Amino acid sequence: MQFIIACRFLATGDSYRTIASSFRVGISTVSQIIPQVVTVIWESLVEEFMPVPGAEEWRSIAEEFEERWNFPLCCGAVDGKHIQMKAPPNSGSLYFNYKLHHSLVLLAVVDARYRFRVIDVGGYGRTSDGGIFANSAFGQALRAGTLDLPPNQHLPGADHRGSQPHVFVADEVFPLRPYLMRPFPGRGGLTLEQRIFNYRLSRARLVVEDAFGIWSSQWRMFRTLLEIHPEVVEKCVKATCVLHNFMRMSADGRAPAFRGAVEQEEPLPGVRRMGANNATRDALNTRDVFMAHFCEEGAVPWQPAE
Repeated sequence: MQFIIACRFLATGDSYRTIASSFRVGISTVSQIIPQVVTVIWESLVEEFMPVPGAEEWRSIAEEFEERWNFPLCCGAVDGKHIQMKAPPNSGSLYFNYKLHHSLVLLAVVDARYRFRVIDVGGYGRTSDGGIFANSAFGQALRAGTLDLPPNQHLPGADHRGSQPHVFVADEVFPLRPYLMRPFPGRGGLTLEQRIFNYRLSRARLVVEDAFGIWSSQWRMFRTLLEIHPEVVEKCVKATCVLHNFMRMSADGRAPAFRGAVEQEEPLPGVRRMGANNATRDALNTRDVFMAHFCEEGAVPWQPAE
């Protein structure tokens, strides 16, 4: 019964009062059951369905990105979303975001099969304009070089370009780093080579958008305004992310019917700029090497030609 009550809340976002009435239990009982059950779900499944990747696992993820989405040396697609909630008492503007809602931020790394490999939840809504990525455990580990990524290697058929770092792909709200690729900025005035790079990056990055769409379609509590304590929101996010991975095991990594068009009648709000884009020379050089590879020996027939 407790598991069913918790799943009802995760799947619908119904109020505690509504769920209590449906199951003929007290509201206080529901408020105790839900955080207890989602904690058990997370602790029971995380080691099997969302373990911290090691070097060999990162290498396997990169191989799948190359095979499925034609982006070599890519260890994951990164994005962040706001989880909207009612402001907790005495929180002031701590959780208030640019969409004029109160929220927590979920930062996620998704693999080529739409599975969450790293999540960081709990960033305050008001800090979405910078600092969430830098202050996240994932961002700090990337900067410190402690993620246990595989060593640099050559792009396929491009030994002459030298060895390159394994990278993550993200959109323009993230900073450009040697280990984090973002598109060339702007729509007009880009060269053909830059547009090809942006296309190839966008194609690989769509997996994280689709993963968020699948996740929020399954767990529709995240399409409602949550009236629960932020600590419980965080526990629910973690539990549903690991349940998402559990359910993806039977989906065999199949893409949604239309990539980038997963049902989202109430899309999760995205994050804004994740930090200053003061790219280093190394980061610019790495992006240029990937761009040259995609335009020459790594070209695919369906990429832009003019």
